[in-house]
Amino acid sequence: MDNETAQASQQAFLGKFLGGLLRRKEAGIFLALLALMVLITLINRDFASASNLKSVCRQVAYVAIVALGVFFVILTGGIDLSIGGTVALSGVMCGWAMATVEHRYLPLLQWGPCVAIGAGLLTGALVGAFNAGIVCYLGVTPFIVTLGTMSMTRGLVQLLTGGESLLGIPEGYIETGSWILFPVIVLLLVAAVSHLGLTYTAFGRRLYAVGGNEEATRLSGINVRRVKFLAYVISGVLSGLTGILYVAKFRSALAEPAKGIELDAIAAAVIGGTSLMGGEGSVFGVLIGAMVMGVIRNGLVLVKVSPDWQELIIGAVIILAAILDVWRSKRR
Repeated sequence: MDNETAQASQQAFLGKFLGGLLRRKEAGIFLALLALMVLITLINRDFASASNLKSVCRQVAYVAIVALGVFFVILTGGIDLSIGGTVALSGVMCGWAMATVEHRYLPLLQWGPCVAIGAGLLTGALVGAFNAGIVCYLGVTPFIVTLGTMSMTRGLVQLLTGGESLLGIPEGYIETGSWILFPVIVLLLVAAVSHLGLTYTAFGRRLYAVGGNEEATRLSGINVRRVKFLAYVISGVLSGLTGILYVAKFRSALAEPAKGIELDAIAAAVIGGTSLMGGEGSVFGVLIGAMVMGVIRNGLVLVKVSPDWQELIIGAVIILAAILDVWRSKRR
């Protein structure tokens, strides 16, 4: 009898969980993700293998962490195109701080992994603060500011490294960061903190308020500039975190990592239900959107689509995501 009661309780919990999931506004894209995964599995059964799914989750984690950062900015009605350059610059600063092999463009520092991680995160925060200062206090359009910062950070990486990778990363750092599920664990922690912050803190509520109606929020006494400033800094920090993880993944600080990650990250947020107009979206939706982008990219590789066609298809997906956002905004 006890076993029957326990089984009934488990079934009730599962039914309640699935029912709650399907009632969420992200249910449609979640079901589309499941359908996409089934379709790719039917075409190529290797997709459903444990090793491939682990690889997909690992790759999705990098995009999702950056996507969660830009999500904070989009909630305020802004945009951050500099996240790819921030990932690259933060990774280089992190690698430079702890490299044990001399680089012809940079002197040896050998500060150790802990200081190196701090250097990467600080670099991301400074880039975010740079964007925020110009957007919030000089009134320049976020698109223009972050587009310029994207070019500046990429250029700075080239000047610092001469286009060469920084080698000599400590083995202990590589072993920890190269564990295939480590980025996934980091993502889950970031997602949990982001969800709690957006749901249960005054700052989270103010982010949604600024994106929903900035003028009304300002008239209510909220410091809109401060809210937007923090959003850009968070985006920079999470981009920096991804750059730090990339150093372990590639066993070096690359001069040109994360090319195009900003497009995948923004598309992931929009596909997951985040409005480009601001004020609407969820952490859960961003994670689903990142999974969609990751599954599409992995599926295209498995079915042996040429790289040129892959870029064309991904570009079409990004345009469809923008169209979907416009369609959703008209329905509201």
